Amino acid sequence: MRYLPLTETDRRDMLAAIGVPSVDSLFRDVPESVRLTDTVDLPDHQGELEVERAIGAMAAENTSAGSVPFFLGAGAYRHHVPATVDYMIQRGEFLTSYTPYQPEVSQGTLQYLFEFQTQVALVTGMDVANASMYDGATSCAEAALMARRVTKRGDVVLSGGLHPHYVETTETLLKYLEAGIDILPPDVGGDEDLVSHIGDNTACVVVQYPDLFGRVRDLQPIADACHDAGALLVVAMTEIVALGALKPPGEMGADIVAAEGRSIGNPLNFGGPYVGLFATRDKYVRQMPGRLAGETVDVDGKRGWVLTLSSREQHIRREKATSNICTNSGLCALAFTIHMSLLGEDGFRHLAMLNHAKTVQLADKLSAAGLTVLNDGFFNEITVDLGRAASPLVDELAARGVLAGVPVSRLLPDRPEVENLLLVAVTETVTDDDADSLVSALKEAA
Repeated sequence: MRYLPLTETDRRDMLAAIGVPSVDSLFRDVPESVRLTDTVDLPDHQGELEVERAIGAMAAENTSAGSVPFFLGAGAYRHHVPATVDYMIQRGEFLTSYTPYQPEVSQGTLQYLFEFQTQVALVTGMDVANASMYDGATSCAEAALMARRVTKRGDVVLSGGLHPHYVETTETLLKYLEAGIDILPPDVGGDEDLVSHIGDNTACVVVQYPDLFGRVRDLQPIADACHDAGALLVVAMTEIVALGALKPPGEMGADIVAAEGRSIGNPLNFGGPYVGLFATRDKYVRQMPGRLAGETVDVDGKRGWVLTLSSREQHIRREKATSNICTNSGLCALAFTIHMSLLGEDGFRHLAMLNHAKTVQLADKLSAAGLTVLNDGFFNEITVDLGRAASPLVDELAARGVLAGVPVSRLLPDRPEVENLLLVAVTETVTDDDADSLVSALKEAA
């Protein structure tokens, strides 16, 4: 039995109604060279038990993050997620809810979005945050678009320490807007001069904090230079846990913060889903993409929540919309909110300090083993110069059961100067034995 709801008669009637002779004619605008001419290479239908076995066997070929010493980062960090988070988000009223087009009837959804916004604004040091976006990369691109609207300027400067995926996403969204995009070379040495790239038509400068190579920098001088020139400072973050230990971007003059929030409440899941964070100053709120849930009182004076801002293309005329991102990552935002609530301020700070302390220990061990750690400051990620190509070495160690990190060359394949560099991330999940295994394996291989 095939699960197709239409009969041949149904299909003929539908084709006749729209005036085409066959289903194939509906695809006439698709070049024949890219059309499938045969069935997809998948096995024939099987029973549920057989499918479970087949899928389980394929899944078993993966190496999960918790099964071996794990030091991968570069924007995707492994953190412990309390069991309470998964239990709570799977409750029916959360798992199946969605903010409807008459949103005030969904008070529970609006309340947790309001709490989420409050948490994001607090940790980033900003005035206001939206109800989430797809991920950190799209948040970064939307920040650049917003800066262009606010300043009425066209050009964007991207730091050489910005994650390549964030760079590529920003390029994609700006591609047809006649924007000048100034992408600086990889900031391996930590000495790039962003200020000299700010011009009369610069809308914003985008800086990552900590940057791709794990460095922590003082953002205030860049913010001052931007503001003196009439531009905005956009701060991108791939590791939100860092804000439990580092000075918030808002306290250093950031105008927009675009961050990845997956580290709180959301497991790696072999690549997603993610949850984008977006925060800004009160004076720019009308140009902020996405949605904003607000607190109010009803006719009886009781506290309630409303969808205060929704300037996206589903709700208003497309040409007036600030964003084409048509939803928020609601369930992931809820997971973030629950985990952050469980941690509290003290717990969040403790988690961050634990991450940093473990990274300091590993950096000391690597240096003692004769390996070169390039960072003079970091949070929970460091760059190691192996003295040989990092990519094949990482493959060697993976075969031995150690996921040693991310070769920078896989992020920047056309840059020979990063061939020997390895990004190593350390979180609270790394044990002392894990660290010793990495140091021993790297020392032997390098």
